[in-house]
Amino acid sequence: MKVLIVEDDPVIAMGMEQKLAELGYGVAGRASSGGQAVDRALALRPDAILMDLVIPEFDGLEAARRIAAGGLRVPVVAITAHEDPGMVDAAISVGVAAYLMKPVSTAQLRSALELAVTRQAEFEALRSENADLRQALETRKIVERAKGLLMDQAQLSESDAFAAIQQRARRTGRRMADVAAEIAGAIDVLAETTKARPNR
Repeated sequence: MKVLIVEDDPVIAMGMEQKLAELGYGVAGRASSGGQAVDRALALRPDAILMDLVIPEFDGLEAARRIAAGGLRVPVVAITAHEDPGMVDAAISVGVAAYLMKPVSTAQLRSALELAVTRQAEFEALRSENADLRQALETRKIVERAKGLLMDQAQLSESDAFAAIQQRARRTGRRMADVAAEIAGAIDVLAETTKARPNR
């Protein structure tokens, strides 16, 4: 796997490069600004991108959006020093597949890249039934929520939860978004019913 590193701090970028080498991954190149990230991603066509969100010119989310708009379908791991739930939602909305907080360990980097590759494959499955990118991103949000509920309630792995939604959609001839919404609704009703039931 060849990874593009987008980081404006050269010391942090070098550390990322060393961690990737330890994991057996190659480095496709480096970028230190939003504009460089877009240009180098589209020119080098890496297998994955490590994207710092706070970079010069324009931020990592805008860079990820422009890379996707340029036709490059590649897993993006967003990296930030600040925990912000709103930023996570914004990252998902532009197609970011995984999210890491600084400082990043080698083990976290491996997990995030593996997760990003898996989620990108899932997203391509969603793209196959949603020709419009915006609709596919909206579907992804619904499916992510249903996956999380299935993982929690049925003790499924993330990939098994996605497979369950995908298989039900195929079996019933419906879109994954509709199946995911149905699952989320059913689990919500179950949770509300359980909460409202008096203790005996």
